[in-house]
Amino acid sequence: MNRRDYLKTSALAGAALACGLRPETSYGFSGPRGGDLESCLQILNLWDKKPDAVIKLYSAIYDALATDPGASFATVAADKTVQALCKEQGITHFGGPMLGCLAHDGAKVWLRTTRPAKVEVKATVDGKEISFGPEQSTLESDLTAIVTVTGLKAGTTTPYRVLVDGKEISIPKHAAITTPCMDPSAETRITFGTCQHRWGIAHRENSSQILAQKPLAMLMYGDVAVQDRNNNFGMHRADYALRDFHPTWQNLVCSTPVYTSWDDHDYFDNDRWGIPKGYSDNDRRGVRKVWTQAWNNPYYGLGDEGGGIFTHTRIGPCDIIMTDNRYFRTREGKDCFLGPEQMAWLKKTLLACKGPFIILSCGTMWSDYVSRGKDSWGQFDPEAREEIFSLIEEHRIPGVLLLSGDRHGARGFRIPRPSGYEFYEFEPASLGGRSGPPAKHADWTTQLYGFSDKFAFGEFTFDVSTADPTVTYRLVEAKGGILYELELKRSQLTPVKK
Repeated sequence: MNRRDYLKTSALAGAALACGLRPETSYGFSGPRGGDLESCLQILNLWDKKPDAVIKLYSAIYDALATDPGASFATVAADKTVQALCKEQGITHFGGPMLGCLAHDGAKVWLRTTRPAKVEVKATVDGKEISFGPEQSTLESDLTAIVTVTGLKAGTTTPYRVLVDGKEISIPKHAAITTPCMDPSAETRITFGTCQHRWGIAHRENSSQILAQKPLAMLMYGDVAVQDRNNNFGMHRADYALRDFHPTWQNLVCSTPVYTSWDDHDYFDNDRWGIPKGYSDNDRRGVRKVWTQAWNNPYYGLGDEGGGIFTHTRIGPCDIIMTDNRYFRTREGKDCFLGPEQMAWLKKTLLACKGPFIILSCGTMWSDYVSRGKDSWGQFDPEAREEIFSLIEEHRIPGVLLLSGDRHGARGFRIPRPSGYEFYEFEPASLGGRSGPPAKHADWTTQLYGFSDKFAFGEFTFDVSTADPTVTYRLVEAKGGILYELELKRSQLTPVKK
């Protein structure tokens, strides 16, 4: 059967059932993983069948991006089939709006248009509608534009509209920017997790439950959207287009700012890092460029010249530090896991944090319990990990919470230190619902919890209204149940004096 005949068959309508799935299924997911168009269309239709018009448009975008490994959205903008379908369907944008860079008075709004265009955001402030932008999407920006919205009141929710070349576009009705509250007695909630891959993005139950928690932000720090595309930049972009075609994703990111970093699968391929054998620095830089144009982070590593995608921001009472354990990694030398420049940045950033809590994420695991530390700190750079832990202890940096991912499933650990202090590591690598290595083991005496084959996400709720602020961690499953809960006081997360 050729590709076009495939699109005409009724089998596509039952793609989820063909994979042994039903829309309400939440556990044990083992659906399609291939990278060809047919597999992408199965993923597009996994949890709800898309209209034929959507299937045709995505197929045309995929075909355009498949013409060359270096294909970009400039190729898509020049494709007559794609542009004809956009005109026929009244399509003005391929992706977004996606919120990021949250501040007390606003956020940034990301959009990918169908061709170079002016993007404008309108929001009502004090009863008056104010226009922000326009910002121009260009062929060089991969048809993306980011509009900064400012001047909003802290602790408020402000609906917004988006215009492309002066015409309002269709976006989810609940699209709004919720700014952090300045009141110290107000709770702050942040959700997080890894390993969505391409299939978990469309899981409606999980996404709906995240929205129901009303977090200020969502942290996704590995294996999100792109699946094993190596240096085929066209296919990286095809996977991002697939992400943006899911209404489930649109509903989440139009009102919840997302902050991201990568791991192996959305970097190059399984367990790959640095410049993989057979690839070049240009390949590494090319993957990074696609990434930076597909997300809405405050900044990306050392910039285009220095590379990497690590970032730091502040949300409410929390400093958010997201490391990059792929771009700079080598097998030899000091600080080979993060690279010397990122290590220097990390130490400087940790010492500069002044708030009550710090969320410190890594795409792979901080501890060595699972898979004997495979592909993570313990196998590559235990010395640098010790430097980081010792720095936190020596300077008594309070409130550090470790996030990790990579090993499918959800786990948590205490990491005991010779000083008597304990770090806490939370690993909800369960946004894609897959199983992985054993969720528990009798030898893991410091394990907090372990689950497999569940769609679930992590959540921190911060209360800084008391003299000893608290953070409550919850592992929340897609159906809303609490799989695990732990409250920690800031004093418990403050290293003891030596």
